[in-house]
This record gives sequence, structure tokens and C-alpha cells, in this order.
Amino acid sequence: MTNGETIRVSLVEDDDEIRDALAILIDATEGMKCHSTFGDCESAIESVSKDPPDVLMMDIELPGMSGVEGVQKIKTARPGIDIIMLTIHKDDDLVFQSLSLGATGYLLKDSQPDDILRAIRDVRSGGSPMSSQIARRIVVSFRKAEKSPLTKRETEVLEKLCEGHSYKMIGADLFVSEETIHFHIKNIYQKLQVHSKSEAVAKALRERLI
Repeated sequence: MTNGETIRVSLVEDDDEIRDALAILIDATEGMKCHSTFGDCESAIESVSKDPPDVLMMDIELPGMSGVEGVQKIKTARPGIDIIMLTIHKDDDLVFQSLSLGATGYLLKDSQPDDILRAIRDVRSGGSPMSSQIARRIVVSFRKAEKSPLTKRETEVLEKLCEGHSYKMIGADLFVSEETIHFHIKNIYQKLQVHSKSEAVAKALRERLI
């Protein structure tokens, strides 16, 4: 993200109150603008394909097409859009499906407003934000898989995310720059996409080991 850029954020959320509250929050934040809002995936796909935002925040459980399917279609049409899943769901299958299909981050709806705004900025800076609860599930998954694709340092970074540490705090704890932490997080997500298709994780998901 360049200095002075206004981040255009679109929302896909079928709950009117939540959608309106998020739009107000974004519009009231300096450097951000609510670009468009939708109550379902079908209308979102048609619109963002023609007039894409920078960041798309999307619920998973939507009327008609699910958010998981929506991620795949939107990323196919507009691969440059960063998609953050914002949902009440902590279901492991949905987490892995969303991330493996191209979602850049995954937040729970009970996240604090500051955390939501920080996540939007993070994805525009090359990061991949996720709630600490989601990070914890991913760590457990990798540990139970037959072979973890993560390096020791990547595992350390993910574990500190689980503890609720910010990128800046993790960098200080590990004596590296915040930019280096962004790099590690991006690698973790790239490996997660590959890992979710591997036999080890497929077995873990199928047998409910995670």
C-alpha cells in the first residue's frame, strides 16, 4: 500500500445491521472507503468483476451461493482482490476451504473494530491476518499432520499469533523486523494452501483429528 492511498473495501454480508455497521466503521476511518455492499455472493461477483475493490470482506454462510464458493469465483475473475472472511464459523473444514481457495485472511465476527481495521490494512501491506482462534487451529492441524510444511521459525510466528501478539510484538520477540514477520505470514498461507490438499491434512480433516 502506498502512502495516501484510500483503501476501497466491499462487503458481502446478509445481515443488514452487521453490514451497515461495518460500512459506517470503514467510512469513518481515515484512508478507507466503503466501495460497495452486497447481501449475497451472486450480486457481489457480478459487480466486483466489473468494478473491483481493493479488499473484500465476506461472510461464509450466505443465502444462495456460499462464501466459500464465492471466494473461488471472485479470485478467478479478479485475482488481485484481497478477500478476508468475516464469520461466526470456526469450523475447520470451512477455514481450510476458504484459505485454500484464495482467501487472504480469516476473522471472527466478534473481532474488535480495531482488529477488523488492522486486518484491512494488513492485507494491503502484504500480510494475511487471522483471528488467534483460527491461528491456533492451524497450528494444531500442522502438529497432527504426518509432516508439517512449516519451518521452525514459521511455527514460532504462528504460535505467537495464537497468543494474540501483533506483528510488531512478534518481531520484537523474535528480534526481526515487522516486514520479516509479514514475509513469514505470507509463506505460512502459501504453504497452507498446498498443505490443505495434501494427504496428511485430508486425512486429519476426514477423521476429525483437528
